[in-house]
Amino acid sequence: MPLLARTILTPLHIDVRRGAVADLAAILADGRISAGGDVAVVVGPGQGEQIAELLRPSLRSADLFTVAGGSLDAADDLGAKLRNRSYDAVVGIGGGKTIDVAKYAATRRGLPMVTVATALANDGIASPVASLVTEGIKGSYGVHIPIAVIVDLDFVEAGPERHNRAGIGDVVSNISALADWELARQVRGEPVDGLAASLARMGAEAVLAHRGDMTDDGFVTVLAEALISTGLAMAVCGTSRPASGGCHEIMHAVDSLYPGTASHGELAGLGALFCTFLRGDERRLTEMSACLARHGLPRLPADVGLTDEQFVEAVQFAPATRPDRYTILEHLAMSPTETRERLADYAGAIRDHVD
Repeated sequence: MPLLARTILTPLHIDVRRGAVADLAAILADGRISAGGDVAVVVGPGQGEQIAELLRPSLRSADLFTVAGGSLDAADDLGAKLRNRSYDAVVGIGGGKTIDVAKYAATRRGLPMVTVATALANDGIASPVASLVTEGIKGSYGVHIPIAVIVDLDFVEAGPERHNRAGIGDVVSNISALADWELARQVRGEPVDGLAASLARMGAEAVLAHRGDMTDDGFVTVLAEALISTGLAMAVCGTSRPASGGCHEIMHAVDSLYPGTASHGELAGLGALFCTFLRGDERRLTEMSACLARHGLPRLPADVGLTDEQFVEAVQFAPATRPDRYTILEHLAMSPTETRERLADYAGAIRDHVD
């Protein structure tokens, strides 16, 4: 039987600071995670391997597994390897792809999962969702949330700045997702979980209001905590609704039609800004646009290398990526011509904003 019944809704341990990785061995020694240090450490190329080497002397009973990419095949392969020995827990060290592979494999084996994040690219750090690619298409799979989440700011700082900045776009998109959730409540009577909505909104508002940047430990800590609280919001209500609306439908559509265009967070922020314009929420549009501009994140299709026609195609395809979801895109049901006209108006509004 697994160590835990996995009925918890929140991690037992959350640590966001410099030097946090140094305490990982002590955290794993917590009897609720591992009784004897028999853990599977999953790393991706780069910083994950570096951290694993630093921990090796204190994790003598651990096995190290290296995974490449974020595919369903990689996750299934890791799950098969985990069957070869009895483990107390799985530790995923690295960026979003590595963590998602580890979360999926751990869930399929009924093992608790510890996240050690080296990047702040999206809310997968603590979410009950693993985004994995199969047959060239990225899909979302339900998983258990991590039992502990560690973010060491030293390793985040050493990673690619663009990856970390992308997390800002993912957090800011919560504002649009929550507006879509409320729209679905008004039109279709869909229930809204107040606690989940509050957790997702709290993180987004904190990032919007903070005037720091990725060189400021205070801002990076706020961003990390916002990504974690977003993951908890999804776990509380059992759906990605608090963080995924029309913004993520557009993101998934771009991923499907034009793979490799931009990162998850960059596209989520762009999609959220466009959806906010469609709602006519000028105050939020101004706030979000200023935040994305301040952090050098895309606001127009051209910023991610898309033509207007390609973006229109993505917006038209977007509702098909989440057929069960009701957002501003389904509500307006725009034709290609209408979408093209609204995009032109949107581009004008964004260019008129003083950042």
